[in-house]
Amino acid sequence: MPNILIIIVTWNKKSYILELLASLAKPDYPSQAIDILVIDNASTDGTVGAIKAAYPYIHLICNPDNLGGTGGFNTGLQWAFEQPDDRYQYFWLLDNDVLVHHRALPELVALLEKHSDIAVAGSTMMQLDYPWRINEMGAFIERTMGTLILHRHLEDIAPWQGRSVQELLNVKADLSQHLMHCQPYMDVEYVAAASLLVRAEVAKKAGLWRDYFIHFDDVEWCLRIAKMGHRVVVSAKSLIWHLSAAAKVPTWVLYYDNRNVLDLLKTHGANKQDLRLLKRHILKKGLYYSLIGKSDLAQLHYDAIADFQAGHYGKKAIKLAYTYQNNTRIKKVFLDPSIKRILIAWSVNLQATGIQEALVQAQLQRPELQIDCMSQPDGRSVYQLPRAQFIKFSTFKLKRWLTYWRLRGNYDLVIQSDYQVVIGLSWLKSRLLFINDEGFCERPQPKLADVWYALKQWFFNG
Repeated sequence: MPNILIIIVTWNKKSYILELLASLAKPDYPSQAIDILVIDNASTDGTVGAIKAAYPYIHLICNPDNLGGTGGFNTGLQWAFEQPDDRYQYFWLLDNDVLVHHRALPELVALLEKHSDIAVAGSTMMQLDYPWRINEMGAFIERTMGTLILHRHLEDIAPWQGRSVQELLNVKADLSQHLMHCQPYMDVEYVAAASLLVRAEVAKKAGLWRDYFIHFDDVEWCLRIAKMGHRVVVSAKSLIWHLSAAAKVPTWVLYYDNRNVLDLLKTHGANKQDLRLLKRHILKKGLYYSLIGKSDLAQLHYDAIADFQAGHYGKKAIKLAYTYQNNTRIKKVFLDPSIKRILIAWSVNLQATGIQEALVQAQLQRPELQIDCMSQPDGRSVYQLPRAQFIKFSTFKLKRWLTYWRLRGNYDLVIQSDYQVVIGLSWLKSRLLFINDEGFCERPQPKLADVWYALKQWFFNG
């Protein structure tokens, strides 16, 4: 039976890593053939002490600083590369916040044992919040903009609907038996290091990850290994569950996403014209963020391009002008006496964000508070508050923009959804509150100077 080194990187996710380690303590694979190496990126939540107490046999390396996913996995890979050549046949890279099916590892090992031309095999990633739904079955890379095309993204496994993760961790899991035209495994360009099994000798020849800090590092590694003449595949029989990124709104990670994708494409053959188009696309995104009132996020796009061109990689000291707070703290905003009129965008879901109760309580405590809701783009009124008052907007775009103009200065606070921002609402001469399912962020209205700067960047530097 091949010997496996499991490499896990963690940072301030004590409960997640302990749950993962508990599941790995009972693998459907001989325990004597497995070693576990945990890299801790300077956690401050008691992770290291908890691991030492519960799993004293686990190899633990503590980095003095948070080196990101890149630095963490490189620490683990460097340790692995220094071991005798015959000690491990495979390295299994895992995220710290995944749950693994009991057959996840055996199915990956079986693939690599049977097919000598396959060097990397990854698991199908299911969504932790919707356990019957596929997040990705590997991915492909669109080579112009660097977009990841997630294979079979959001397809449901009908017989599993409504079942919990704990139930599904031990069911017979072969998605090729549930999905139409699905083979037991298939070739892809990339599998996430959330669950990636690689031949030890290939990993050593490929070397360490490029210093991206986070994001696109495992993508680049897979492309590098493929260039060496090896296959990268995903298994429909090996499953993990990972929290969906759909509810997460990018902020500081925008810098790394844009800088790293530029380097990824350049490293793997993009010509000057393609890189110029990608830079222009990034600058266009910067203009968008300026238009909606997030100029600090726009600056991250400009910094990403500048650092790419200067060859600066690794971790960057990022300090944003405005930060998010948990939605449970939003009531204090509605009780602010300077806020007398609130407009809620049609895209805000009060139940999903959990702020309906805070709004109702604020209305009870402040009878003078006026809360208006926008009608939907199709003209419908969707009721989310008792005694809701609606501002009707035309279904025609031009008329809607005229309505935005007429409403300028009528509100003290405009609440927008981070998932679907309405540019016109950001210019109503009011404070802005952007909200998602996890948090909210207060911002002032956009500035023409920021928009003008973004336009100049787009026209002259794109």
